[in-house]
Amino acid sequence: MVLYPVLSKLVGKRVVLASASPRRREILCNVGLRFEIVPSWFKETLDKSSFAAPYLYAIETAQQKAVEVAKRMHVKYLKTPDLVIGADTIVTIENDILEKPSDKQDAYRMLSRLSGKEHSVFTGVALVYCDVKMGAENELEFSVITFYEETKVKFADLSEELLWEYIDSGEPLDKAGGYGIQALGGMLVEWVHGDFLNVVGFPLNHFCKKLGELHNPPTERPIQRIKYDSIPYVETFEGLSDTEPSLPDSKNNLPGHLNTRTAAVDMVCIWSHGNKNIPESQQNSEKEAELIKIAALPSVASVNVEFPHRIAELLDGFKASKALFAASKLKVFDILACQGALTASQMADKVVASVSGMERLLDSCVALGLLEKNGVGESLYYNSALANLYLVSDSDYSLHGYIIHSNDVLYPLFTYLESAVREGTNRHHCMFGKNTVDLFKNSYNDTDVKLRFMTAMHSIARFTAKDVTTAFDLSKFKTACDLGGCTGAFAHELVNQYREMRVTVFDLPDVIEKVNHFIPTNQQDSQVFFTAGDFFKDDLPEADLYILARILHDISEEKVHMLLKKIYEICKPGGGLLISEIILDEDRVAPLRVILQSLSMTPGKQRNGVEYKQLVENHGFTQVQIKHTGNFLDAILCIKQ
Repeated sequence: MVLYPVLSKLVGKRVVLASASPRRREILCNVGLRFEIVPSWFKETLDKSSFAAPYLYAIETAQQKAVEVAKRMHVKYLKTPDLVIGADTIVTIENDILEKPSDKQDAYRMLSRLSGKEHSVFTGVALVYCDVKMGAENELEFSVITFYEETKVKFADLSEELLWEYIDSGEPLDKAGGYGIQALGGMLVEWVHGDFLNVVGFPLNHFCKKLGELHNPPTERPIQRIKYDSIPYVETFEGLSDTEPSLPDSKNNLPGHLNTRTAAVDMVCIWSHGNKNIPESQQNSEKEAELIKIAALPSVASVNVEFPHRIAELLDGFKASKALFAASKLKVFDILACQGALTASQMADKVVASVSGMERLLDSCVALGLLEKNGVGESLYYNSALANLYLVSDSDYSLHGYIIHSNDVLYPLFTYLESAVREGTNRHHCMFGKNTVDLFKNSYNDTDVKLRFMTAMHSIARFTAKDVTTAFDLSKFKTACDLGGCTGAFAHELVNQYREMRVTVFDLPDVIEKVNHFIPTNQQDSQVFFTAGDFFKDDLPEADLYILARILHDISEEKVHMLLKKIYEICKPGGGLLISEIILDEDRVAPLRVILQSLSMTPGKQRNGVEYKQLVENHGFTQVQIKHTGNFLDAILCIKQ
């Protein structure tokens, strides 16, 4: 696969997809690309008639989307991306661009026009590479690479009955051209000529090839052999690829500085004299390899030292996190969601704080993209769309609970990181004043603290459940058991997706007795049951599918094997195990959040996909499938034969 060699070049880079499209997100996640999602605010109001061809409109729209996100992240969020990916997909027939239909009649008009005919689907893609210009202005510089892909699609002759059946499904109303080929719209299509994923929304093959061209360019000049009097022939690179730094020309070296090539020759000569007992043929090959490594190093005089933006971000990273934590703890986002825009003095009165301190906190949240402000003099502050969606405590996608947990527990724990690294154990005893064997039972024995912990787990479960439960088709399983399912958020999403499924949440008695705090009165689902027990000590409820969400990474190897053995033994043939964890990449260096999570020094460990596959196969499970969801948690499904 042409993308895989490039992925290593993007590790540690801030890659951003300037699109909220779940289809584009899924396509890129499926190939292992790690990225952030920042939907573009660009208003698609370009005059289509001003473009000579439809694909030019798609390219320009994609470019405008990506550039808008790059500029906004740099100026507003103070997070300059390394690469922003923008895309725009259009459906055209007879050079007319078909937008998303405005209503059912508009959808009927579009689909009737496509019926029995061939049309084109174009996706324009823009890759915006960003850099920051040195100087007081901290100016963003970027280069843009664009391309497009065309796919031909032929519709079958559609009957009126089929047309209206599809329109009444509601699917056409948010799709360009009025259909989605990856879903029900596929039944309208007679044939496709070209990249199918391009019709879905992103030309993956063309994208991979373009990245390969950009990040793995062919070597411009071949390796040359240069003969020196003091040593045998050696190889040097006059034109290095992107895998090695370019070698500065010796004429650019300032007086008094070491010439890199001369130093390389001298060092190889010394190496040769000190290894007289090694056969000459072996010495020659090793000397050549050594010279290549040394010659690739630039001279001191040639290094253009740039401002370390990445390190500067890390230095201030804890301050940004703490600003988010403090604003959440003070209920800033909830107050603004309830009462609308407020001044700093009004907010200070609400939370009993100093006006100057509150103004600084609110301005920090504006700089982080969490709040907006307007007006001259005493400004009004209000929630950004991001805050309303994820930071207001009663939002459907709220992360408020986990943010408070991060502030109250995780942040203090990380202040003991140096000693945790030295000893290789967690620092809970430093926080709670005792050595904890059972973290939940001992550390969270206070009712309020326990509820805050459950709120944090509920927050993450609600946020990730849909992506995990739909990562695979689970419709064949009629019963499920969520081990350690806490508040039942995951279970309720399961029965929401699979209406015939019955789910048992199996967790500790102290947890089960408090689940009513988290279940809305309108969500008393008759298909979700709560059973108290300890999955290490007690018999497990019978089920077709067992679920382990955020369990395996946190427990010791001994307990992992004990639990998997127990599940396999009770699981019926054809039954399954669904594991939800953050999955490391093959090189174990990404995603960053799982690497940092490992610093909590729990008894467990983080694993990559290969390690999870081997783990469950060693316990007898087969047909292992792994899915990167693009959310906080990934998914693994395996079956007992």
